[in-house]
Amino acid sequence: MTAIDKLKEVSAFLESKGIEDAAKEAEILITETLHIDKSKLYTGSVEISEDTLKQIDALTSRRAQGEPIQYIIGHVEFYGLKIYVGKGVLIPRPETELLVEEAIKQLKWFTVHGSRFTVLDLCTGSGCIAIALAKHLPDADVYGIDKSDTAIHYATRNATENNVGNVHFIKGDLFEPITAYCSLFTVHYFDCIVSNPPYIKTSDIQNLQREIKDYEPVDALNGGEDGLVFYRRIFENGHKFLKENGIIILEIGHDQADDVEKIAMNAGFKNVTFIKDYAGIKRILVGRFK
Repeated sequence: MTAIDKLKEVSAFLESKGIEDAAKEAEILITETLHIDKSKLYTGSVEISEDTLKQIDALTSRRAQGEPIQYIIGHVEFYGLKIYVGKGVLIPRPETELLVEEAIKQLKWFTVHGSRFTVLDLCTGSGCIAIALAKHLPDADVYGIDKSDTAIHYATRNATENNVGNVHFIKGDLFEPITAYCSLFTVHYFDCIVSNPPYIKTSDIQNLQREIKDYEPVDALNGGEDGLVFYRRIFENGHKFLKENGIIILEIGHDQADDVEKIAMNAGFKNVTFIKDYAGIKRILVGRFK
């Protein structure tokens, strides 16, 4: 069977199982399995062996059952980087690239002046934010913290695979490693704190897409009863670890702007502004502590 014929077969099967973008996902499964690019796939000249056909069928079956395609192929593109992911680590979303973009913009002063500076990434997960910032801000020392062993494993691997050396990952719960294990850090205060924390309401998790609720780690999604638990913890303690005029940049849920702004203001953060996502929703919060 040719690759293009298999593409049609897999696409039709995934569509029959309710996969939203079946054609694109079929393309990904086949090109990843055959280690070819799209242009070669569509020449119609690529033949697939019986063993490889069985491999594609196995991967297709996993996707039809709801497993995220990112877990199946083992990686996702994020801000120009290849980020490896798997069960137990949250899959990076395109919206989170906006956080990276804004952080780079806010920290450009240090880059222009060639000054070294420090960034703390809380709930780092796969390390995508920390690694992207470290890659694009070579004068930064970036620290990523997560309480999950699996997350730290993937984050460390991703830093190595992307050849990023100015990022460091440490296991712990939010700011806890800084106070409990200060010797692990070359600094105790940061110029910038970033985070994409869990922000889904506990009761809403059961209503998420099956790809999310059945496969991605609940701890990386669950923001408590009102979805704001981590924002309270971050803002209540953030000022203790920020340098003077330090900046905090957070991703928030689609309907959380007003609530998170109040939490930030009550904690003493000023000049709170928001960056909208591709749908015009306030998605990234930026604030300073003075």
